[in-house]
Amino acid sequence: MLTTEQAIKDFLNHCRFEKNLSSKTLKFYQIDLRQFSAFAQRQNYSHLVTEIDKRCLKDYLQELSQWKPKTIKRKVATLKAMFNYLEFEDAVLVNPLRKIRIKIKEPLVLPKALTKQETGQLLQSAYQSVADAKTGAYGFLEKLRNAAIIEVLFATGARVSEVAGMKVDDIDLDTGKIYIRGKGNKERIAYACHADTLRTLNVYYQFFREKIDSNGDDLWVNRLNNKLSDQSIRLLVRSVTQDAKITKRVTPHVFRHTFATLLLENDVDIKYIQSLLGHSSIMTTQIYTQANREKQKKILEEKHPRQELHWKLSQCQ
Repeated sequence: MLTTEQAIKDFLNHCRFEKNLSSKTLKFYQIDLRQFSAFAQRQNYSHLVTEIDKRCLKDYLQELSQWKPKTIKRKVATLKAMFNYLEFEDAVLVNPLRKIRIKIKEPLVLPKALTKQETGQLLQSAYQSVADAKTGAYGFLEKLRNAAIIEVLFATGARVSEVAGMKVDDIDLDTGKIYIRGKGNKERIAYACHADTLRTLNVYYQFFREKIDSNGDDLWVNRLNNKLSDQSIRLLVRSVTQDAKITKRVTPHVFRHTFATLLLENDVDIKYIQSLLGHSSIMTTQIYTQANREKQKKILEEKHPRQELHWKLSQCQ
């Protein structure tokens, strides 16, 4: 009989070797499933996965209720994925989660983005830091790399993990074509279309070529010629933001929101934005239309000419 522990192991191997999921996804799957397994053991439920039933799952959902809705949804989705796999493999007769109606209401949080002015302010600060540094010194190289990464974040709307994982061959330094490996190893194409962006990427490569070659093929490298991590990119974005005197909390993902929001404000069709962001569903991209409506309302509240006309009903009586 198949135990829960063995079922988890089989499912994770399926995700790793057959579905070829990212290490980040595998990490979260493992955390979520180990948590469920520990709960089942603690509550003295059967160690056999075939005996996991609605009662066990409902008790688990009750325990999860202390978490944020987004986290609960992820943990439930992980369980669904495993039981769907087990059902497909005939390890269980039916996915027990199908017998439970689960509705988790996640509060709508509009994406936070930089304004066009703030984006320009940040780019200006990044380039000023390069200009102020002594050419050839490591401080100069670091500032140059930071400016190049900021440009790529803003040019592509890529996720931080996608930028950190870029290889030197992913960018055509002549045409500006950029290959991005997204979730589920899906590839999409973006472009560094602005001449200054492309020039910065070329200058970066000229100064970092030896470091990149000694590292292998990772595009972004640190002082020790090792691949730049997701966290390092988050820290450099924070540093550049502070230098630019921007008080907003800016993360790499804010650049992704800014990319989408400013394109929408420039009347780019949302279907194109969906493709550029690598969203599998247009519903995910629709959040930017709601954010844009908020901006439209604010513009009308502040800029509509009726605000300057002070006639009201009492004056006509």
